[in-house]
Amino acid sequence: MPMAAADIEAALLAALPGATVEITDLAGDGDHYAAVVTAPQFTGLSRVAQQRLVYNALGGAWGVRSML
Repeated sequence: MPMAAADIEAALLAALPGATVEITDLAGDGDHYAAVVTAPQFTGLSRVAQQRLVYNALGGAWGVRSML
C-alpha cells in the first residue's frame, strides 16, 4: 500500500527537524512521488549520505530513487 504524500512529508519532518519538503505526485495516481528535501542535517554530507537519511526517515517503506 503506497504512502500518502502527507505521511511522507510528516515522516521526513519528524526525522529531519527544520527541513523543507516539496512533494510532487508524478503520475497523478497517489502512488508515484518525487520529493525535494532540504535539511540542515545534510550539511557536509555526501549526496549518498543525504539519501540514506531520507530513506531511513521513511523506514524503507518508499522505493527511493535518486535524481541527483
